[in-house]
Amino acid sequence: MNKLELINNLKEECQITKKEATAIVDLFFNKISDALAEGDRVEIRGLCSFFVKEYPSYQGRNPMTGETVHVPSKRLPFFKVGKELKKRVDY
Repeated sequence: MNKLELINNLKEECQITKKEATAIVDLFFNKISDALAEGDRVEIRGLCSFFVKEYPSYQGRNPMTGETVHVPSKRLPFFKVGKELKKRVDY
Protein backbone atom coordinates (compact mmCIF):
# COMPACT_ATOMS: atom_id res chain seq x y z
CA MET A 1 0.00 0.00 0.00
CA ASN A 2 1.31 3.43 -0.86
CA LYS A 3 0.30 6.87 0.44
CA LEU A 4 -2.37 7.44 -2.20
CA GLU A 5 -3.99 4.06 -1.47
CA LEU A 6 -3.96 4.89 2.25
CA ILE A 7 -5.68 8.21 1.54
CA ASN A 8 -8.32 6.53 -0.62
CA ASN A 9 -8.99 3.84 2.02
CA LEU A 10 -9.34 6.48 4.74
CA LYS A 11 -11.69 8.48 2.53
CA GLU A 12 -13.94 5.46 1.92
CA GLU A 13 -13.90 4.09 5.48
CA CYS A 14 -14.60 7.43 7.18
CA GLN A 15 -16.77 8.86 4.40
CA ILE A 16 -14.81 12.09 4.18
CA THR A 17 -13.50 14.05 1.21
CA LYS A 18 -10.19 13.24 -0.41
CA LYS A 19 -8.86 16.64 0.66
CA GLU A 20 -9.68 15.90 4.32
CA ALA A 21 -8.16 12.42 4.11
CA THR A 22 -4.99 13.84 2.54
CA ALA A 23 -4.74 16.44 5.32
CA ILE A 24 -5.07 13.73 8.00
CA VAL A 25 -2.43 11.46 6.44
CA ASP A 26 -0.03 14.38 5.86
CA LEU A 27 -0.51 15.57 9.44
CA PHE A 28 0.22 12.07 10.76
CA PHE A 29 3.43 11.66 8.77
CA ASN A 30 4.58 15.24 9.43
CA LYS A 31 4.16 14.83 13.19
CA ILE A 32 6.20 11.61 13.15
CA SER A 33 8.91 13.31 11.07
CA ASP A 34 8.97 16.36 13.37
CA ALA A 35 9.27 14.21 16.49
CA LEU A 36 12.16 12.23 14.99
CA ALA A 37 13.90 15.43 13.88
CA GLU A 38 13.77 16.60 17.50
CA GLY A 39 15.29 13.30 18.64
CA ASP A 40 12.09 11.93 20.19
CA ARG A 41 10.94 8.33 19.98
CA VAL A 42 7.54 7.60 18.37
CA GLU A 43 5.71 4.49 19.55
CA ILE A 44 2.47 3.15 18.14
CA ARG A 45 1.53 0.31 20.50
CA GLY A 46 1.21 -3.05 18.80
CA LEU A 47 2.34 -1.70 15.44
CA CYS A 48 5.83 -0.22 15.57
CA SER A 49 8.21 2.32 17.01
CA PHE A 50 10.45 4.83 15.29
CA PHE A 51 13.64 6.13 16.83
CA VAL A 52 16.84 7.93 15.89
CA LYS A 53 20.33 6.48 16.23
CA GLU A 54 23.27 8.82 16.41
CA TYR A 55 26.60 7.85 14.90
CA PRO A 56 29.80 9.73 15.79
CA SER A 57 32.21 11.04 13.16
CA TYR A 58 35.21 8.90 12.29
CA GLN A 59 38.17 8.64 9.93
CA GLY A 60 37.36 6.45 6.94
CA ARG A 61 39.34 5.41 3.92
CA ASN A 62 38.65 5.92 0.23
CA PRO A 63 38.92 2.35 -1.14
CA MET A 64 40.08 3.50 -4.58
CA THR A 65 42.90 5.81 -3.50
CA GLY A 66 43.59 4.66 0.05
CA GLU A 67 43.31 8.29 1.14
CA THR A 68 42.04 8.97 4.68
CA VAL A 69 38.70 10.77 4.66
CA HIS A 70 36.74 12.43 7.48
CA VAL A 71 33.22 11.02 7.76
CA PRO A 72 30.91 13.44 9.63
CA SER A 73 28.58 12.37 12.43
CA LYS A 74 25.02 11.54 11.45
CA ARG A 75 21.57 10.74 12.80
CA LEU A 76 19.48 8.07 11.10
CA PRO A 77 15.84 7.06 11.66
CA PHE A 78 15.05 3.41 12.46
CA PHE A 79 11.87 1.35 12.53
CA LYS A 80 11.18 -1.50 14.96
CA VAL A 81 8.17 -3.74 14.44
CA GLY A 82 5.75 -4.36 17.34
CA LYS A 83 4.84 -7.79 18.73
CA GLU A 84 1.22 -7.70 17.55
CA LEU A 85 2.24 -6.80 13.98
CA LYS A 86 4.82 -9.59 13.98
CA LYS A 87 2.17 -12.12 15.00
CA ARG A 88 -0.32 -10.82 12.47
CA VAL A 89 2.12 -11.00 9.56
CA ASP A 90 3.54 -14.39 10.59
CA TYR A 91 0.03 -15.85 11.04
